Formats: sequence, structure tokens, C-alpha cells
Amino acid sequence: MIDGADERAGMVFGRYNTFMPGFAHLEEGDLDAIIALLKTKPAPPKKQFTPDGTEIKDPIPSKIEMSGLVVDLKAVATIPPSSDEGQKTRICKLDYRPDTKEVFVVDLRGKLYKLADDGPQVYLDMPNERPNFIHKPGLATGFGSFAFHPDFARNGLLYTTHAESPGSGVADFAYADTIKVMLQWVLSEWKTDDPKAFPFKGQGRELFRANMVHSFHGVQEITFNPMAKPGDEDYGMLYIGVGDGSSVEMGYPALARNNNSIWGSILRIDPQGNDSKNKQYGIPKANPFSNEIFAYGFRNPHRISWSKKGQMLASNIGHHNIEALNIVEAGRDYGWPEREGTFEMRYTKNMDVLYPLPADDSSYNYTYPVAQYDHDEGNAISGGLEYWGNSLKVLMGKYLFGDIVKGRLFYVETDDLAIGKQSVIKEFQFTLDGKKTTLVELTGEDKVDVRFGRDHTGEMYILTKPDGKVYKITGARQGAI
Repeated sequence: MIDGADERAGMVFGRYNTFMPGFAHLEEGDLDAIIALLKTKPAPPKKQFTPDGTEIKDPIPSKIEMSGLVVDLKAVATIPPSSDEGQKTRICKLDYRPDTKEVFVVDLRGKLYKLADDGPQVYLDMPNERPNFIHKPGLATGFGSFAFHPDFARNGLLYTTHAESPGSGVADFAYADTIKVMLQWVLSEWKTDDPKAFPFKGQGRELFRANMVHSFHGVQEITFNPMAKPGDEDYGMLYIGVGDGSSVEMGYPALARNNNSIWGSILRIDPQGNDSKNKQYGIPKANPFSNEIFAYGFRNPHRISWSKKGQMLASNIGHHNIEALNIVEAGRDYGWPEREGTFEMRYTKNMDVLYPLPADDSSYNYTYPVAQYDHDEGNAISGGLEYWGNSLKVLMGKYLFGDIVKGRLFYVETDDLAIGKQSVIKEFQFTLDGKKTTLVELTGEDKVDVRFGRDHTGEMYILTKPDGKVYKITGARQGAI
């Protein structure tokens, strides 16, 4: 039916990227009997939500104020279009190689680029390396993230995440076969014997593979702790942000609600070890639960970074109300789906509604965000980085981030970040070529898809997906534009 261009068949395949099995073992009479049985069963009644008057209509009534901070942007690169339809690129991360200090950008549709003087150059082409690679149905699927090992010049190790079709391999992290698998996320290690080679030349091995209930909230981030030095306990340990795979929304909250399940967690592994269940990586002895999990209770730990003070920071994209920034510490429970931000969410009744925290909240031992905003202000927190450069004094001590959808740009002062309190979020503006503008105006899109990056000098970059633009922050000041 798909080959025959049947409209509904094409639509369903486009959504789920898999076929219903043929059930060849069933005779036609068996199928008729199954259908007849289904017709005897009444449709389940729709759940009715009855407000009790304690719901919070506006979780955060105060508005994010415009600060006097203005930064200057300079366009430094345009990533080639990876699609002729709609969104032209899907660039999502910028980072640098530790030995050569070269800057790299990944496109979710499958290519890792080096930003060279004569334009972006393809370093690793994931579809050529992995035939089961998919970047559909979109929404953060594809070539998710990359991280060069801090000793890349010596060991030639690069780490990546990517999505594959369901059933492409045996999952190391799976669940009951009565729950649909929409796709699989794969963490890989790539080794080159010649770190100077360009493009990448070497072999990849799979560290682990995880099933996902849906395409949303997959394996969003991998990174090493840039504050760790050789000999430190954390040096060479790989952090992995794993979303809940929409398991809560799809009706399987148990997948994301414990410290023995990777979904909705931040993992820490030793990629050079071999004491994991599949023997492909190691479990750091300092991990709090004697497994991969470092911290849990996240919906979508989208980006992970560190402050100069050594705080591990993770942005958590919320469901219907709250976008959050968290200080992450080993063993802590960040509440999802019992909590969204600093509010109670009764997910078995209505996930779109929040409530005040219960009187006995302290007994649950949840850890709450250190900064948050609600959907009056934006729709999805981008995650960001603390400015580590030396040239823009006014940015020092500021963690820069934004709203993915609306393209608004925010910051918090890292000195104000502390578990148990809420830091003030402020908005900042920018100019391009001396002219005040917005990312919505520059992209020509209502959904900006903004991301942040940082080079080896600590200078900051802003990326916009729809037009593939990479901007560098070249100036900053307090005052009117």
C-alpha cells in the first residue's frame, strides 16, 4: 500500500517508521474472528478530568525582565542544507576538539562538520557508517551528539549517539515486549589510528543500544567533564543524558520513575572499562547506585555542562508548563513525573495541570531546579554554557541559554545558583552588523531552534537550525542598543 502511494499508509509509516507485522501464521478466518471479538468490546470511556480548585492557573506569574545586557553577533559559518523541504538544516551542537582546538558542528540528519576557514567540511558521515541510521520522524532523532575524548590526540577516541530503526539490533536496555518500540538509540565509540586524518578514518564499536517508546526525549547529550584533570576520579568518564522517551506521556511512567532504569536519567560510564552487563564499558565505582545511573527524575536532560565553580548543570525540557535548569549531584532524584519544576504534577489524572507542593513534600527528597520559567515565556529550554572567555568581561560568571522555540536569549549569574533557591533569569538582546534584531527575524521562522556552543578559549556561539547559521558573540556591554 505504501509503494502504491496510499495516503493513509504513507502517513502512518511516516509517523511510526515501521510496519505492522504480516501475521502470516493466521488464516483469514482467524483474522475475521479477531475482528469479530474486537467488535464485541465497547470503547473504553474517556478519562474525565474534574478540577478540584487547587490547580495553579499561572505557575510563575512574574515575568522575565529585559536586562541591559547587549551582545554583538558575527556570522561565522553556514552549514549546508541537509533537506530541500521545510527546515533546511538540523544543527544541534557545537564543540571543539581538545588537541587541535578545531570547532565541530553536528547536523541531526547525519553529518559531523569541522568549521574550516574555507567553510564547513564533513568529518564523519553517519548514514555511510551505519546503514540503519534514521533521522525521522524528526524531533531530535538522528545524529544526536558527539564528544571527543579528552585524550583524543593519544587514543583517537570519539563518541557519538544516533537513532536507528526499531529492531536494528538487540537492545541492552529494553522493556516488556507489549510496549511498542518506535526506535533505538545507539551510543558508539569510534577509534582512529591516525588522529590527524581528515575525514575520520577508523572503526566504530557499539557501547550500548536502548529501545525508545517514542521519538521524543531520546539520548540528547554526551559529554566529558571539562573541569576534570588526568588523575581525577571523573577524568575520562562519559556523561549521557537520556530522556524518558515519552514513556510517561504514552502511559508507561514506571520506565522513568526509578534509579534502576536509564530512561529519564543522566548516566556516567567509563567507556574504557568492561564490567557492564554487556562488557562493552565500565561502571565507575563512585556511581551512587552501582549501575550506570548518576542522577534520575528528568523528563529530558537536554544539555549538560559545568560551571567554573565545578557545578554540573543540566537543562530539563518540561512537558506543558515548566522549563528548568538544575544543579546535578550524584544520587539525587529530580522528581519527574511526580514533579515539574517546583510544582506537583498528578500525571495519572492530567499532565497539563500543576498543583502546589504537598505539605509533606520534604519527605519525598526531591531536588528542585535552581532556575525555571513557565510557558508564558517560552516553550523549551535550550540549555547553555557559562561564558569562559577572557575578552568580554561583562559576560564573566554568566550562564547563557535560551528558549529553543521562541529564540529568546537568557542568562543567570552562576554565583547565584544553589540547590534550594531560585535564581533570577534575565533576558538579553543582540545586534548583528550593528543593527538590533531578533533570531525570529534572522531565521524567518516562528520556531527558531536555537542552540549554544563554546570554543576552547571559552568564547560563545549561537546556532539556529532552520538556516544553518553559526554566530559568534564578539562583543558585550551594558546599556541601550
